[in-house]
This record gives sequence, structure tokens and C-alpha cells, in this order.
Amino acid sequence: MKRFLSLLVVAILAGIFTLGTYKMFLEPEATVVNESEAKPNLTPVNYTLTNTNASASVSGIDFTTAAEKTVNAVVHVKQYGITRTPRNLMEFFRNGGAQERRIQGAGSGVIITEDGYIVTNNHVIDGATDLEITLNNNKSYKAKVVGTAPQSDIALIKIDAEEKLSYIPFGDSNSAKIGEWVLAVGNPFNLTSTVTAGIISAKSRDLDESDNKAQSFIQTDAAINPGNSGGALVNVRGELIGINTAITSQTGSYVGYAFAVPSNNAKKIIDDIIEFGGVQRGILGITGGTINPKAMETYGISTSQGVVVASVADDSGAKKAGLLEGDVIKEIDGLPIRKFSDLTGYVNSKRPKDVINVRVLRKNKELVLPVTLSKYEIQRYKINDVGVEVANPRKDYLKKFDLDHGVVISKALSSRMKRYNLEGLIISEIDGKKVKSVIEVKEIIESKYKDEDITISLVDRNGQKREFVFQ
Repeated sequence: MKRFLSLLVVAILAGIFTLGTYKMFLEPEATVVNESEAKPNLTPVNYTLTNTNASASVSGIDFTTAAEKTVNAVVHVKQYGITRTPRNLMEFFRNGGAQERRIQGAGSGVIITEDGYIVTNNHVIDGATDLEITLNNNKSYKAKVVGTAPQSDIALIKIDAEEKLSYIPFGDSNSAKIGEWVLAVGNPFNLTSTVTAGIISAKSRDLDESDNKAQSFIQTDAAINPGNSGGALVNVRGELIGINTAITSQTGSYVGYAFAVPSNNAKKIIDDIIEFGGVQRGILGITGGTINPKAMETYGISTSQGVVVASVADDSGAKKAGLLEGDVIKEIDGLPIRKFSDLTGYVNSKRPKDVINVRVLRKNKELVLPVTLSKYEIQRYKINDVGVEVANPRKDYLKKFDLDHGVVISKALSSRMKRYNLEGLIISEIDGKKVKSVIEVKEIIESKYKDEDITISLVDRNGQKREFVFQ
């Protein structure tokens, strides 16, 4: 009995010692929060990140319906092409130059009609000699290119399937709101039929204000990675509101910023390609920019948002409607215009001869001016890397060469090219693509990477077609 009591006392003392040691040295110090400084309803970050769907469900949003509606209409695009680039210096010296090698790239595409029209990014299919489309049911088809718009990075391709295909209907990207839930559907890293969720982070995003391509992207934080290009950005109703196009990342992978071409712009380009064979671009006929402190001082503007008109082109729709230098464009067809990319994004969804209502602020008075959009046309374009200027030819001139497409060389620019008497010859293709106008030439050339070769198909005065590669 004595031995038992001794052991019990030792056990109790050991417990007290252990508890005291923990309280004194190991227990974390309590944090005192002042009542007035406390922030109510704080949720731990790790909780929100680990259960995004739970938070969406609480808000009454269900992603499953949109995913089921769209996943079968997003396809895997594989493109095959030929490159002449040597893999290393040894190959270059051994073979006396570059060797042709077959290359493969991959991306995504969106079926937009049940008979097989598919929209994707131009950079996904650019340079392809063959295109292979794989559906979500693993069936594969060869595809043909219907038309491209390199400046907007949109391409339309077509497959011939035996059955009617699932497709995604177009939504109204102008009605999409910042903070709205969206899904990105595509094939990142060749992981087919991948769906990620996020919100619209911004609209009318211009990634490079110095760029003359008039970008106007939807920004989202839905995860988009290489291979998602050309895939679908859809709302919770399963409507297509964007074509996923680019990410901004120092690593090349998703870091929280992704960008999509708005569906209204993509649809307009597709309709133009089908109806006219190329993009019909309407313009206001102004130069200008987003209001900044310098513009406010120069033009005596009191508002801080909008587009200030710097000049108005003669014979343009803007000139005929009465727009003046110093006017501030605040709205178009009821759509608020806060920056220049808002304006270009909306106008690029319209065609020549469309009438838009432009609300302007002029000397603190608001006016609504109906403007008929002009057709964007350039008559001449300098291909500096080739050393020639090209122009739109007359149709009867093309007939002399038995052609229904092409542009004419109007001038040799470099001393080297001036030796060859090129004026009047026809360029029928660039990089294997038929060219029908100076605008198409401009779009192809300006979509190329720096130092990338340019392949010109030239029709000589005897009607013979010859191919030249310019480095």
C-alpha cells in the first residue's frame, strides 16, 4: 500500500511539472485584440483557397451545369508544320544550313455550330501544314482553315463530322460584369477537357498601350496555361463570352492574370470571314487617347474619364457627324467609355456603315451625335523586311495574270530590290496564305515574330509563280 501511494504522489508531481513547463515555455502567447479594431467575418485565406466551390454554392452558383454544357464543345487542336531552323551549330555546319523538320504544336478550339465550325486563336494554327482536331469523345478529324484575323488573333477552321456536334452559343460580352463568375475550358499542357473557375477581373484591358493593334481583352483569374489558347471563357449559363488568348507571366505559366478576346468581337470577325472572306473593319475616323492630366490641361477638360479627340479625319463618319478636336467621348450606344480600349473594343465589334450614337462632352455640354462608321482601308503598305511597297491592284489587272487575288508591287524600297525591275509584279501569297488586299498583307507581316523568315510567292510577267524566302 505504501509503495502504491508513493507511486501515485510521484505521478501527480510529474503531471504538475509537465503542465507547468508547457504553460511557461511551450504554449503560444495569447493575442489581445482591441474590440474597436477587430474586423468581423474574417475568413482564413487557406479556407477560401481550399474550397472555392463551397463558397460558390453558398452564393447560389452552380458550375456543374455550365461545365456539362461546354466541355464537349471544346476541342484539342494539334497543328503540324515545317521549320527550317537548325537545332544546333553542328547541324548547321554539317548540312550547310537549316534542315526541314516537322514540328507540332497544340492548343484549344471552340465548336460554334453543329456542322463543325470552330473558332480558335490565330497563333494556335499559324504556320500549320496540317490540323488535327480531337473531340472530347476522342474522335479525331482533319480541319481546314476558313479564314484568319491575325491582328485580333482569331482564326476560323472547319471539320466535317458524321454527326451533329455539341456547340457553345455566343453570349453578350458587353453585358458581362466585373466580379462575375466564369469558367475557362481548354486543354492546358495537353490535359484535355480541363475546366477552371474564376471571376472577371477587368474589362477592356489593353496589354500594351503603345501597341497600335487596339487590344481590348477580358481579364480573368480563372487558371489559364499554355494549351488553353483558343479555348472557351463561359459564364455560369454556359454562354461563350470570350476566347482565351494570353497570360501575363514571367514564368510562362499561370500566375493569376489571363486574357480573352471578347465574344462580341470574335463573333463579328467570324461572321465577316464567312460572309465576306475577310474582316470588315469600321472606324470612327479620329485620333485620340484616354484622358490624362496633360490632356485635361491642354483641352481644359474637367472630367477625368473618357476619350479626348485629338484630330478628325477628312471624309470620315466622325467628320460628317460633327465631332471636333477637344470633344470628350463619354458613351457609345449607352456603353460607358472610360478609356481608349473601351472605344476600340466596341467599334471593332461593328462593321462599316453601321450607325453608332456617340455621346460627347463639349465645353461642359453633352451632345449625342449619330456617326456612320467608315471602312478601314489602306491603299499602300511597305514590307520593309522584303524591301518593297505593295498596293491594291485593279481587278482587270489581276485578270491579266489569271488571278482572283494578290497585291501589286508598287515600288522597290531598297537599293538591292531596285535592281530587279519588280514594279507591277503580283505577290499572290505570303507564308503560304493567299492575300487579297494590302490590309491582309499588313496583318500577316505584323503578326510575325522578329527575325522570322518571310516566304513570298511572286507571279512574274509570264504568269509563272516563284517562291522567295527573305530572312
